[in-house]
Amino acid sequence: MSPTTPPSTIWRPEDRVGDMLKGKRGLVVGIANRHSIAHGCAATLRNLGAELAVTYLNEKAEPYVRPLAETLEASLFLPLDVEREGAMEEVFATIADKWGKLDFLVHSIAYAPRDDLHGRVVDCSWPGFAQAMQVSCWSFLRMAKLAEPLMTEGGSLITMSYHGADKVVDNYNLMGPVKAALEAATRYAANELAPRNIRVYAVSPGPLRTRAASGIAQFDELVDSAIARAPAQRLVDIAEVGRVVAFLVSGAASGMTGDTIYVDGGLHHMG
Repeated sequence: MSPTTPPSTIWRPEDRVGDMLKGKRGLVVGIANRHSIAHGCAATLRNLGAELAVTYLNEKAEPYVRPLAETLEASLFLPLDVEREGAMEEVFATIADKWGKLDFLVHSIAYAPRDDLHGRVVDCSWPGFAQAMQVSCWSFLRMAKLAEPLMTEGGSLITMSYHGADKVVDNYNLMGPVKAALEAATRYAANELAPRNIRVYAVSPGPLRTRAASGIAQFDELVDSAIARAPAQRLVDIAEVGRVVAFLVSGAASGMTGDTIYVDGGLHHMG
């Protein structure tokens, strides 16, 4: 097997592997196409029995996401642009109306304007920094606030980070401080929501060839370096990330909260 050959694939509906998550209902935000980390998470969760609500960014994105939502047998398929005032509230109001409860949220969205992302952190503009924080970090906190009253029996809130939050990664630039804020927000939210039996996690995959990652300058070089440095000499895939998310959603992770969990083949351990 070559270093870039994924060791696993996204399951198909006919490949149901069990009912570990049967009866759980969750919202997955961030599916752009079949290569999205959010899609890997959604497919795994669905194939373990969970019922899903899936969002799409806008009319342009809808034709790419709808077939995936249909394959996932998503009960709810909703538009969500977190920069539009009231959009998050509309999604959670629909969930409250249709389901009356929510067991988990997977937040897998991030954005920074290209000029700010490709420049030095010290050169970033205020509007670019603010937009990156709004989409990539604040939206998770807002969704946590909206999910809280729906998680009447407890639940799990999961967001996606990256090693660049903890260490300087060439060309990750502005997203490093933004993801660091997201990881800190995860810890504080975990503390605040623990009395409601709501657990909060950041999952930190290694570099993956997603549409969002393609905006990072010299991303191919970043991938090549990751493969060369990782103990397993390969990238992880979105199904592997999905299986960790399924574990966090399940009762098996009841003793954990506030953690940043790496799913990068050990890459973050390497100097």
